[in-house]
Amino acid sequence: MEPIPLPSPIHYELLLQLLERQTLYAVNQNPSAREQVQQLIVTLRKAQSQQKQLESKFQRENIPVEHRWSLNEVAAAKTPGNSANPE
Repeated sequence: MEPIPLPSPIHYELLLQLLERQTLYAVNQNPSAREQVQQLIVTLRKAQSQQKQLESKFQRENIPVEHRWSLNEVAAAKTPGNSANPE
């Protein structure tokens, strides 16, 4: 079975750190923007938790998972003549 592609966990961490450390600070004086940023942080934490639950499910079912860093990795690997894809 082909591994199930999922975003690399570092993507969530990077976004959360940016929002928590820089964006919240930048909108500190704007209560409505601050509320929206806080809601975005909550949403990302939920998505991160849901992905972890999905990964646990796949692990219990012996379904392999492949964490991907970008969409370009797959496209580059399938491009004819690419050194990662010898013909």
